[in-house]
Amino acid sequence: MTPTSRSGAGRRSIASLICGSLAAGGLAAAGVTALEPGAASASSHREAPLISGQPQFDNTDVYAFVSPDKPDTTTIVANWIPMEEPAGGPNFFTFAEDAQYDLRIDQDGDAQEDLIFRYTFKTKTKNKDTFLYNTGVVESLDDPDLNITQTYDIELIKLKNRSAVSKTKLADDVWVAPSNVGKASMPDFKKLRDEAVYETASGVTTYAGQADDPFFLDLRVFDLLYGGDLSEVGRDTLKGYNVNSIALQVPSEALVESKDQPIVGIWSTTQREGADGQFHQVSRLGMPLVNEVVNPIKDKDTFNASSPVDDAQFLKNVTEPELPKLIEAIYKIPAPAEPRNDLVDVFLKGVEGLNQPEHVTPSEQLRLNTSIEPTKKPKRLGVLDGDNQGFPNGRRLTDDVIDIALQVVEGELVDAPNDLGDAVDKNDKKFGKKFPYVGLPTAGSRGKTVKGNSTNNVRSAIGTGVTESGMDDTTLIAASAGAGAAGVLLVGTGLLWWRRRMNDRAYY
Repeated sequence: MTPTSRSGAGRRSIASLICGSLAAGGLAAAGVTALEPGAASASSHREAPLISGQPQFDNTDVYAFVSPDKPDTTTIVANWIPMEEPAGGPNFFTFAEDAQYDLRIDQDGDAQEDLIFRYTFKTKTKNKDTFLYNTGVVESLDDPDLNITQTYDIELIKLKNRSAVSKTKLADDVWVAPSNVGKASMPDFKKLRDEAVYETASGVTTYAGQADDPFFLDLRVFDLLYGGDLSEVGRDTLKGYNVNSIALQVPSEALVESKDQPIVGIWSTTQREGADGQFHQVSRLGMPLVNEVVNPIKDKDTFNASSPVDDAQFLKNVTEPELPKLIEAIYKIPAPAEPRNDLVDVFLKGVEGLNQPEHVTPSEQLRLNTSIEPTKKPKRLGVLDGDNQGFPNGRRLTDDVIDIALQVVEGELVDAPNDLGDAVDKNDKKFGKKFPYVGLPTAGSRGKTVKGNSTNNVRSAIGTGVTESGMDDTTLIAASAGAGAAGVLLVGTGLLWWRRRMNDRAYY
């Protein structure tokens, strides 16, 4: 981890920087302070034991911000399915049909959802007699060559005391943008993505489909805090990976309680249908990194099944965070004194005078003041650098939440100013200037063609493995067997190389 100054210059010692990185984890934990089993709210990738084996249901991050090009609207982006390998076929990445994907809104700060935007998905396979995701070049979402397609419905549920009082269908059978198989299959993926943006009759705009993972950070912290000597820092671990995104743009006046109360709390959840036919919450996410580095293993699955109204049970994880202690043990950087009430105030209540509701109940959720005008020049450190439209006032795609959290966890707000960071200051891909704002997903394109091959002829590509003529059946069988043996050897060698390479990569 490396130190980062607000001006982009000035660097502190490597030790300080590493310390900050670890602190970032602790800061995220602060957001976890108030949680309960039953609903879940945390921003992470593979953050809890049970959900790590169920990627279709696993929230990775939530973003909420006043739309920069439409300041009378609020945009929410929630992501699922961590670490999607672009060339991950033949079974690419779909939303689950036996799940409810929810965006939940607390309008008055009482830690109870007042609005739920619920997404449910349906899958259609045109030809089950092929292994292919697409059977030809895909030029539109209704292209007959797109073999596997998804659509979704959106339902708006209004609640009082956590009980539904009304349900309204906002959208029906909207196309999902597919996984970006590659340039040969989808030569113009942006066109497909644009087709998947849909505006409802009620003025709500929506998108669901694959996107570049917008979270930028060095996750190798889990290798004993960057190797114990800062030898593993500065690489965007999520570079090149995709996620499945749901993006929703809503007129702010329809999202808030009133003009006098423009602050909303936002989090996402996933409910999975059980054998009993009922839906049970299996994942929850609001503030980033909470369940990943704040909650101990014994609380992680409970947190994912909990609701913000019950977050008090996790308060100790925030007031006595583990991360600063680990940093002190490994890097000898003193941890701030406990209890960490500064973390509670900022991450569980909101910043006073900015995004803290008048009668707030401490809980883990993103809090956004929708009345703050977007800035033309966002600062990656958000509120810490005087940019009140940034994290922790909501979360923009460009906000460097790791550095912000790290600095706060290590005492930025309690007379211990620092410029800590993980040396990853921006995403590897540019974000869009209009809805849905997320970057285009990395394509699973084919690699270089066989050396010497200038055509698409299969025999030409294989070379001497097969010839046009001159082989009897025995010779052909022998040649095929030899090619197969070579293939096994090649795969074996590749597997050994892959294992060595993967040993250098971080999983989380």
